Amino acid sequence: MIEKTAIIENSLDSIPNLTRCEQVSKDEMQGLAADLTHAVYSHDELYENFCPVHSYINCPPEKVFEYMSNPHCLAEWTYSMRELKPVDDNGLYVGREMLEEGTDIYFKVISNKEAGIVDYHCAWDQGEELWMVYLNRIVDAQLVFNKPGSVLFWQNCRHPYYDKNPHKDLAPKDRAWVGDFWDLFYAGHSIELQNLKNILEHRHANNLPIGPLTNL
Repeated sequence: MIEKTAIIENSLDSIPNLTRCEQVSKDEMQGLAADLTHAVYSHDELYENFCPVHSYINCPPEKVFEYMSNPHCLAEWTYSMRELKPVDDNGLYVGREMLEEGTDIYFKVISNKEAGIVDYHCAWDQGEELWMVYLNRIVDAQLVFNKPGSVLFWQNCRHPYYDKNPHKDLAPKDRAWVGDFWDLFYAGHSIELQNLKNILEHRHANNLPIGPLTNL
């Protein structure tokens, strides 16, 4: 075991800029942490390349997964995805993006029940390259808050296409691009997450089918 540990330590010596207790004292570590902690953060510092939102939902994780993994639920809790319909037998759907006139949004739901993962792979205008990826992880709240319910972590990453539309030829003339709204993603996703929370908590509390119950 000692030899194995020594090998691991030696393998780390050649990697620069590691902060580990073997090289940095506790006091130095506290100083570094203080330097990295600010009273105020700019929007770019928080959300330049990532857009995370999260929430506690008073609904069992099994029901949250059942709901979120159904493609048609997106027509209920999102602000602007409507008229969803399948495109093929491979799970590809298309809907209307009501945020911008004349815009189609293509998407697939990629899920794993055991891991509590429900990801939405989307793109405006075309379904060949689903580059807008909405990553969702559902966690049993009993594990992290010691109470019934679920915790949902939702993450987006700033794909380069947000800054430059690679398929301009498919876009309606003079239409805004989805990347133009990146600075508003945190606010928009927070509002949509509140929709999701409200729907799931209402149906669970009233013993209703978890849905989706509407056909929008």
